[in-house]
Amino acid sequence: MGAMEWSGGQAERPGRGRRVLVVGGGIAGLGAAQRLRAHRAFSQLRVLEATARAGGRIRSERGFGGVLELGAHWIHGPSRGNPVFELAAEHRLLREKDLSEENQRMETGGHVGLPSVTYASSGVSVSRELVAETASLFHSLIDQAREFVRGAAAPAPSVGEYVRGALRALAAGWTDREDARRLRLALMHNFLNVECCVSGTHSMDLVALAPFGEYTVLPGLDCTFPGGYQGLTNHIMASLPEDMIIFNKPVKTIHWNGSFQEAASPGETFPVLVECEDGVCFPVHHVIVTVPLGFLKEHVDTFFEPPLPTEKADAIRKLGFGTNNKIFLEFEEPFWEPGCQHIQVVWEDMSPLEDVASQLQDVWFKKLIGFWVLPSSESVHVLCGFIAGLESEFMETLTDEEVLLSLTQVLRRVTGNARLPAPRSVLRSRWHSAPYTRGSYSYVAVGSTGEDIDRLARPLPEDGAEAQLQILFAGEATHRTFYSTTHGALLSGWREADRLIALQDPQAQQPGPQL
Repeated sequence: MGAMEWSGGQAERPGRGRRVLVVGGGIAGLGAAQRLRAHRAFSQLRVLEATARAGGRIRSERGFGGVLELGAHWIHGPSRGNPVFELAAEHRLLREKDLSEENQRMETGGHVGLPSVTYASSGVSVSRELVAETASLFHSLIDQAREFVRGAAAPAPSVGEYVRGALRALAAGWTDREDARRLRLALMHNFLNVECCVSGTHSMDLVALAPFGEYTVLPGLDCTFPGGYQGLTNHIMASLPEDMIIFNKPVKTIHWNGSFQEAASPGETFPVLVECEDGVCFPVHHVIVTVPLGFLKEHVDTFFEPPLPTEKADAIRKLGFGTNNKIFLEFEEPFWEPGCQHIQVVWEDMSPLEDVASQLQDVWFKKLIGFWVLPSSESVHVLCGFIAGLESEFMETLTDEEVLLSLTQVLRRVTGNARLPAPRSVLRSRWHSAPYTRGSYSYVAVGSTGEDIDRLARPLPEDGAEAQLQILFAGEATHRTFYSTTHGALLSGWREADRLIALQDPQAQQPGPQL
């Protein structure tokens, strides 16, 4: 194993500040590095990134004549107090209307807005009144599901079971004709799939009911970055020295609770040794681990030596982490009306009250919730579809041609236009296949609680005895009320940086929001 020198090949003198390594160059890791760099005690600071780019699950790519967000899409709750919104505003990355007081005061309840048009699988469009009425009913059930956090005993283990139970009771009183009743249930099925995308899960039956309301919705009408979300992480990167981030440097094992030495620093010992896949080792005082929960789940038994305490390893295993992917379709000409922003696709043979046994390859596309219309130019017209769960993971195994063919057939069927021109190209995310991510974002799964998020966030060693704060944990899955969001990830990175700063300088004033 080779040791890595820290300062352009110059040996560090013992006692020249604390040596800190950040593992992962997403917004949590970049935020932590930026915060630490501003403090004199952390002049020896490096970020290790397993891939060739920074940003993690924020990933903006040029394509189809514009910017495509393969990862994070919206700022959720863009209002004062949301650090992602505040930084984006400071760096002038948002539109004027998204900065308005009116937008910041909007209360969405965390619900996705109504579609511009709803197509059903029989080739008809569904009345806007029925869609709005059904959405209102569904959102009220989700709001009720959030109330059990206040102390009332949860009547079911999962959000899905609770919603279905309430729906079954309501449906018993419906007096519609059978076809209208089926359409109402099909809409409900779509809204449950939308909620799967929001929660990053295969099924709402996997999302724990009792702690569901701990997730905090901030005010503000969700907005996007016209120039790409990565503009935000690029700004943070620009404030860091160029050589601070080492790319293509996956970590194999974090050795902790040790006494490690290196030739370049005689007489100094370090409690942590970070061993990379290529054999290079970094002896450090502190390491901030910001890797996705999906990666931790896959490597929990080998990534730490000695192994993690049982309680923390169990928290990693119990918390949920699922997949939400996007499929971008580029068209020569739009088939949708001018001003259309969101197309909902509903399958009339699907109901939340019935289980239909079928093969993934035959029905994967039915999990697609619909399409958002991206800003267009004269020659480029793009739809962005969202799909979560096992169907989303199956989609990753298909070829572009297979995805294009399936979705062309879907669009021809639901629009009732058998001659609708096929999209000219497709581009999609594949978050489950990404080896250093293994999915999209976290949720509190049945069998886990918000306490597990706190257990994951707790530094090691836990007894706080001799060597303090050897391993610290950040990332969206470590924020109890903002898990699954970029603002949760950024705040968690700041939290762990502040924890280290407080260790060195107990009088230090911490900047920025402490949500």
